[in-house]
Amino acid sequence: MNFSKIVGAIGLLTSSSVFAQTPSPDAIIKPLMEQYQIPGMAVAILHDGKTEFYNYGVASKETRQPITAQTLFEIGSLSKTFTATLASYAAQQKKLQFSDKASTWLPELKGSAFDQVSLLNLATHTSGTPLFVPDDVTNQQQLMNWYKNWQPPAQPGTQRVYSNLGIGMLGMIAAKSLHQPFIRAMEQQLLPAMGMHHTYIQVPASAMGQYAQGYNKQDKPVRVTPGPLDAESYGLKSTSADLIRWLAIQLDEQKVATEWQQAIDATHQGYYKTAAFTQAMMWEYYPLPVSAQQLVDGNSGQRIMKGMSATLITPPQAAPQQAWYNKTGSTNGFSTYAVFIPSQKIAVIMLANKWFPNDDRVMAADNIIQALSH
Repeated sequence: MNFSKIVGAIGLLTSSSVFAQTPSPDAIIKPLMEQYQIPGMAVAILHDGKTEFYNYGVASKETRQPITAQTLFEIGSLSKTFTATLASYAAQQKKLQFSDKASTWLPELKGSAFDQVSLLNLATHTSGTPLFVPDDVTNQQQLMNWYKNWQPPAQPGTQRVYSNLGIGMLGMIAAKSLHQPFIRAMEQQLLPAMGMHHTYIQVPASAMGQYAQGYNKQDKPVRVTPGPLDAESYGLKSTSADLIRWLAIQLDEQKVATEWQQAIDATHQGYYKTAAFTQAMMWEYYPLPVSAQQLVDGNSGQRIMKGMSATLITPPQAAPQQAWYNKTGSTNGFSTYAVFIPSQKIAVIMLANKWFPNDDRVMAADNIIQALSH
């Protein structure tokens, strides 16, 4: 797909809504859907305080129910930014400290490698724990046994290795510090505080009619499979309306209680420097200007599957305004990409009910944002 040509055409297209100066992403999204046979996509764009929603296709090929701003999508690893925020909130409330060692909070791991792993390591993919929970780990006891026997491939805090097992443990510890189960802390504390009333870990019966059907690479209908640490690392389901609100909160364009805003702001600070980007708490950021190729490289599957050197930033870097903050998210049947740029007051959320490559998500978002800037 030649996105540069598409962007050139965008200036001729305008939204049919009241904010006519916002370019429509149709010329970017429609070819993408055709290329990957994506049944439905929801895109929301925040620009200079105005929000636009663009909905494409269907939530289910069987029912043909159209996508809306209230359609629920699995957001995969974008969930990690919520888990990090919950932990940051617990730290703001002085319930935990990110300098704490993981085994301090999980006494059954005393004497294990987690005596050397800090909560900051868990929050920044620098613990060294691998991406996936092993297939033979199916319950909490097996998970704790696995953690106890795990040996880090390198000194914690020296390598950035993308990890469900790291953020999953942080979610467990954050919930423990708040004296409640993780799902309750998220659904009854964090999400209501954000005003996100159509976002769930466990979709209630009343909302199941809005839950899109996902489709895998073979176009088979799939939804996320329950498993250890799913809630903490990839378990949220949300809408484009709620998620653009989440990004507006990141930009401080949507007000929340002070203690929550402070918690969110702390997740934007730079904690580790890598060759590709600066690692914040689950968010990654790139100083502007940034090329599309840098963004593609930083979000590539290779970056996720393979580790890279990381250097601790001391003290943490104040969150820059002139930066591209992003996070991808995937399940077998859904794709997510979230971007916000504080200096430009721009945010984009892109949701699809089929998996497609991160490279194309990044390119599409970059071209949407480029079009806004012209």
